[in-house]
Amino acid sequence: MRRTIDGRPRYGARSLRTLYANGWIVTCDDAGTEHASGWLLADGAMISTVGDGPEPLAEKRVDLGGAVVTPGLVNTHHHLYQTLTRARAQEADLFSWLRELYPVWSRIDAESEYAAARTGLAELALSGCTTVFDHHYVFPRGRDGLIEAEVQAARELGVRLVASRGSMDLGISDGGLPPDELVEEIDTVLADTERLVGALHESGPGARIQIAVAPCSPFSVTGRLMEESAALARRLGLPLHTHLAETAEESAYCQELYGCTPVEYLGQLGWLAGDVWCAHCVHLSAAEVAEFAATGTGVAHCPTSNLRLGAGVAPVHDLVAAGVRVGLGVDGSASNERSDLFMEVKQALLVARGRGGPDAMTARDALRLGTRGGADVLRRGDIGSLEPGKCADFAVWRTDGLELGGAEDLVAALVFAGPHRVDRLVVGGEDVVRGGALVRADEQEIAQAQRVQARRFLP
Repeated sequence: MRRTIDGRPRYGARSLRTLYANGWIVTCDDAGTEHASGWLLADGAMISTVGDGPEPLAEKRVDLGGAVVTPGLVNTHHHLYQTLTRARAQEADLFSWLRELYPVWSRIDAESEYAAARTGLAELALSGCTTVFDHHYVFPRGRDGLIEAEVQAARELGVRLVASRGSMDLGISDGGLPPDELVEEIDTVLADTERLVGALHESGPGARIQIAVAPCSPFSVTGRLMEESAALARRLGLPLHTHLAETAEESAYCQELYGCTPVEYLGQLGWLAGDVWCAHCVHLSAAEVAEFAATGTGVAHCPTSNLRLGAGVAPVHDLVAAGVRVGLGVDGSASNERSDLFMEVKQALLVARGRGGPDAMTARDALRLGTRGGADVLRRGDIGSLEPGKCADFAVWRTDGLELGGAEDLVAALVFAGPHRVDRLVVGGEDVVRGGALVRADEQEIAQAQRVQARRFLP
C-alpha cells in the first residue's frame, strides 16, 4: 500500500507485467472459457490477457504448478461486527435470535468494530474472497467511527470493500423489532450517509472502497426512511440494499402491518429496481420471481445462514432461470459462524440440488454465482471474471492436496470438495494471501485481538 499526496491510501501494483503460468484458468466470462493449461498476464492492477499456448513476454513469471485459478470471490451480504457474538441463540429462529442479540450489539464501538472487521475480512480473504459487501446497521447512540473502522481494516488487509450506511428507525415501542436505543432519526441517518460518501466513496473501475445505502429490513425501518434512503441513493448514484423475505414470520409480519407480502411492500416503496439487491429472498412466489426479473432487482443468496436459522432455501434455480442477478453472501458470523465464501459456493450447489434434484445446479454454476454473479449483483463490471481490462483480482487454488487426488475435472472437484484455504489471493495485481497466509497482517495477532474484544460481549 502506498499513499497519495493527500494522505489517502493508494492501492494497486506498479506497472509490472507479471505472468501467472501453468495453471487451469477459469475465466467465468460469458462463454465459460477455461484454459486447462493456461496463463494469465497482469499489467499492474489490471488483466492484460488470458490464454494458453506460447507464453507472452513479462517482467516476472509465477509458476502456478497446475493450480486452478478463478476470479476472486465476491461476497454480496455480510455483517462483519457479528464475529464478536458467534454461537449464540443456537436453536432460535430469526426473530428470537435478533431479540437475544440486539441488546448485546448495542455495546459495539469503533474499537470492537475494527477487531471484528479484521477477523471477518481475514477469514474471507483466506477463503478466496477479494470483494466484500458489509451491511452495517447497528449504530448505538454516541458511538462514532464504526464505518471508518471497517474501512481501515479493509485497507490494511488489501481487499475491496463496499460498506453500507445501514439504518433502523422503527423501534419496539412503535411495533418494530429492534430496541428503542438502537433506532435513529431519519435526518441523522441521511446526513451521516452523505458525509461518508464524501469522505470514503470511490467511483470508477478499480474502486477499493465504496458506500451503499442499506436500511435494515421491513420490520426495523419505516416506509418513510426506505423512500428517503432511495431518493438519496439515486441522487448520489449509489446502490440500495436491504433484507427481504427471509422467513415465514417476516411474511406474516408484513401481512399484519402492511396488508401485503414483503415483496409487494418493497414495490410500493419504489424498491424493486435495477439499483437494488435484497438479501435472502427465501419466501418468493413464482410471480415475485418474475417481478424481480422484470425490474432487474438482484438477490444475495445466503444458504448457510438460512439453514442455520431454519428459514428455508431460496428458489435460486428459478431466479437464475428467470434472469435475475444472483450472487452469494456469507451473512453475519452470528448466523453462519464462518466467514468463508467458498463454503457458500458448495452450499449453494447442495441446497439447490436438495430443492430441485441433481441437475438443478452444476459445480460451475455455483462457482459463477460466487464470482461473476456477485459482481453483477454489486453492479461491478470491473471484477468477477478474468478478462482483458478487468481488475487483476483472482484466487489460486492448489490441486496437489489430499482432497483432490483422483479427480480429473479439477474445477468441479474444487467445488465438490470445498471449502479450502486459498494458496494465493491477488487483488489489483498485489498479493493479499501468499502460501496460504495473509501477506499484510498476522493471522494469530488478529485472532488474539478479536478475542480480547469479544470478551466484552459475553453475558
